[in-house]
Amino acid sequence: MSQTVSLTFPDGSVRAFDAGTTGRDVAESISKSLVKKAVAVTIDGTLRDLSDPVTDGAIEIVTRTDPRALELIRHDTAHVMAEAVQELWPSTQVTIGPVIENGFYYDFARDTPFTPEDLPRIEAKMKEIIARNKPFTKEVWPRNKAKEVFASKGEDYKVELVDAIPEDQDVKIYYQGDWFDLCRGPHMASTGQIGTAFKLMKVAGAYWRGDSNNPMLTRIYGTAWATQEELDQYLHVLAEAEKRDHRKLGREMDLFHFQEEGPGVVFWHGKGWRMFQTLVAYMRRRLAGAYEEVNAPQVLDTSLWETSGHWGWYQENMFAVKSAHSLTNPDDPEADDRVFALKPMNCPGHVQIFKHGLKSYRELPIRLAEFGLVHRYEPSGALHGLMRVRAFTQDDAHVFCTDEQMAAECLRINDLILSVYEDFGFKEIVVKLSTRPEKRVGSDDLWDRAESVMMEVLKTIEAQSGGRIKTGILPGEGAFYGPKFEYTLKDAIGREWQCGTTQVDFNLPERFGAFYIDQSSEKRQPVMIHRAICGSMERFLGILIENFAGHMPLWFAPVQVVVATITSDADDYGREVADALREAGMVVETDFRNEKINYKIREHSVTKVPVIIVCGKKEAEERSVNIRRLGSQAQTSMSLAEAVNSLAMEATPPDLLRKAKARKSAA
Repeated sequence: MSQTVSLTFPDGSVRAFDAGTTGRDVAESISKSLVKKAVAVTIDGTLRDLSDPVTDGAIEIVTRTDPRALELIRHDTAHVMAEAVQELWPSTQVTIGPVIENGFYYDFARDTPFTPEDLPRIEAKMKEIIARNKPFTKEVWPRNKAKEVFASKGEDYKVELVDAIPEDQDVKIYYQGDWFDLCRGPHMASTGQIGTAFKLMKVAGAYWRGDSNNPMLTRIYGTAWATQEELDQYLHVLAEAEKRDHRKLGREMDLFHFQEEGPGVVFWHGKGWRMFQTLVAYMRRRLAGAYEEVNAPQVLDTSLWETSGHWGWYQENMFAVKSAHSLTNPDDPEADDRVFALKPMNCPGHVQIFKHGLKSYRELPIRLAEFGLVHRYEPSGALHGLMRVRAFTQDDAHVFCTDEQMAAECLRINDLILSVYEDFGFKEIVVKLSTRPEKRVGSDDLWDRAESVMMEVLKTIEAQSGGRIKTGILPGEGAFYGPKFEYTLKDAIGREWQCGTTQVDFNLPERFGAFYIDQSSEKRQPVMIHRAICGSMERFLGILIENFAGHMPLWFAPVQVVVATITSDADDYGREVADALREAGMVVETDFRNEKINYKIREHSVTKVPVIIVCGKKEAEERSVNIRRLGSQAQTSMSLAEAVNSLAMEATPPDLLRKAKARKSAA
């Protein structure tokens, strides 16, 4: 056995250390200040305890300010929460407590489930434990010892967890002072390094191991951050997100609802459907002249989905149907006993449309678009308002082109996607290229060519934006049938939403035998590019509602103006105002009820009407109006003609506004 280990440091230097040297020893050999800041080490990229003996490889000392330390902070906070719970309620059993996105949770077995009122008490005890600054120390126990110790403490779930550890893995026990737990590790050096930038968020029920046949446990969720500023920012975003929740705003604005008889499908109300159709109409205009809109069948024989590969790759997410007659009369020889599937995507149907009739290279690129309703099975627990549904509309398109046209088409799609996002006010966009996954179809030559083209396109996207558009690579995240671009936008409170995609497909044209005739009168397989901008129109609408907190731009609001009168003397004038606005193309409602004007304003503000026009006797005599904007106490007085012209201009969709300005400029 070697008496030394060889370590390579980030600056490229290599040093030898005695076997048995720990990560802490290495940090101390560099500087006394570093060992005070260190919380862990990495060997060849794998996080290890500072107390672990180092092995040959590339080493990095991880300090508390390193982004990689955040997972350790959250992991350690979870352990401290478990200790706090058992100090406060000693008979509680500790089960599993992993790190999750933005925080952690722990599941506890207790006769009386925890409630939100218990959380402040647990937090206070956690701060006590952190202040003790006890070291985390690791021991490896024989399997039998671990089971005996946990059994003697009444920790039956821990005994079960020990049994689940593979025979070739150590049974690791981590102490923090006298308290200990079964854990894979690693941990920081001591509880004091956790800090106090944490908060317990909520309690929930959870079945042991996620199985409804097992006992119900209590899960406590928490969040933890490196600094108080980061915690405060996270809590602020959560509070803002709660205020902006599209489900809450959907109720207030009377846009849509969900109910048990239709899980995961939207019941659109008049105002919500108007917004949805405004979005579709906008997208139609943006595609006009470049795409041909088509419509593929909703229900197709499963043989088509077998050919496409979806029945094998995607069957668990598909809905299958048979005729009611064949189900109720299985012995009827005339019954159609075939199994059909509701389409989960539009692409196989578009290939059928492309194949109908002989295509020449002179006709390419052929761009087919569809606002196609698709159905996908989502577990009930995953459903989330408009963001995660079982039936949704894709603003889907497929471009059939030659290999030589692929780069230009990807750039054309990119320009359209970025322009659409900008029209809705999204300026911070990230475009990432997802490359070949381990399991894929198509030859390496095809992948090499496609990835090479898309890499050049990615460079062009960044260069053309002057660095405004950020780009990146997602290795191995491509679809099984080809590489893809993913477009992620950032909303008003900093949340990221992945929406648009551009995907190159080698699979479907080959499976369906799609071809065109080239210059040499030979059959050639086209390149197929899948393209979505909004993705799910329902989800995109949910994102817009939350981004604008219901304060929609005037052109996109379901009700753009409410004309409200102060007294009945002004009702006739109010009707004239409303008619003038409608003549100018706006969606207008009137409120001539016998209520105080402040009451009317409050009521329409709750439903997020962008503009309230107030008319009284004075305004009727002067043929003027008072304009009140959503979220503002100020009122602006102007003539009726001026108000109509100004609001009509503001209510014009951005794409039509650009065309109007271009025509005016040309004239």
